[in-house]
Amino acid sequence: MYFNSTPILAIIPVLLTTACQQQTPSGISPQAMADAIHTVIDSDRAAYTKFIVNRLAFKEKVINASEHWEDEKALLLPAQMFRAGAEIAADKQDEFSYTLLSEWPINKQNEAKTELEKQGLQQVSATGGNFYGEEVLGDRKYFTAIYPDIAVADACVECHNDHKDSPRTDFKIGDVMGGVVIRIPLGS
Repeated sequence: MYFNSTPILAIIPVLLTTACQQQTPSGISPQAMADAIHTVIDSDRAAYTKFIVNRLAFKEKVINASEHWEDEKALLLPAQMFRAGAEIAADKQDEFSYTLLSEWPINKQNEAKTELEKQGLQQVSATGGNFYGEEVLGDRKYFTAIYPDIAVADACVECHNDHKDSPRTDFKIGDVMGGVVIRIPLGS
């Protein structure tokens, strides 16, 4: 199988510019833009988790996946791959951002910081549905979307349930483990 999200990723800046400017009624809304970005991120992460980490580290046991991947010459954990992608995206542009947060973070830097993040994580955990809101950070207003981060493979639940720093150790496949937060600036 060959996975290539480049064509989809190539149109995101064009769509985002239209969404942020909100100049025409035919433009894409910030919610539609966030939903599109999430579809790409979620698909790439699920593919990496299922087809790389779960297969190579957990089923075939060819290579380990580890939070200390550089030192151990192992695969990045899916959450680390997510963070690496978010950091690369942030270096390339400043129109939108995304992060992975949880009510039960192994790494404390992945806990909610704003009231909207806290409210959104609680809602996606309780309902499994998306959460949308607006917030002001610094002097800028953002459309903020939070999507449930669902355990899609054994690699997800085993890592979280077995980790010494995990505040929750009873995850099952299909459980909401946290939330993907996407922020899009509103206005100019």
